[in-house]
Amino acid sequence: MRYLLTLHMNPTLWATLTDDQKNGVYEGHGDFTKRITDTGEMVGTKALAEPAETKTVRVKGGTTHVQDGAFIEAEAFFCGYYIVDVETEERAVELAAMIPDAQYTAVEVRKIIHEG
Repeated sequence: MRYLLTLHMNPTLWATLTDDQKNGVYEGHGDFTKRITDTGEMVGTKALAEPAETKTVRVKGGTTHVQDGAFIEAEAFFCGYYIVDVETEERAVELAAMIPDAQYTAVEVRKIIHEG
């Protein structure tokens, strides 16, 4: 069963962390990635650019409209994800709790129901 573990960044919160805490998050991702690769649960991971580097596209009346920035203005933004292949939802939750960001913000666990 595959799950998407989404990471969300709150820049205001991130700015309050010490350099050691930030480095702990960076190093923690390396450790986490190695751990789930070694167990065979890793499918993939990506880190995403911040909202300022985002384009939002809408089509209205056959015309494409492009807006700079994210779809939703929010305090936190979607900044990356892991896709894991695990036996149970409980294991997906267990892995989400191992992601270093989880100590500062939420990690969402969502079952993948279709892959193209």
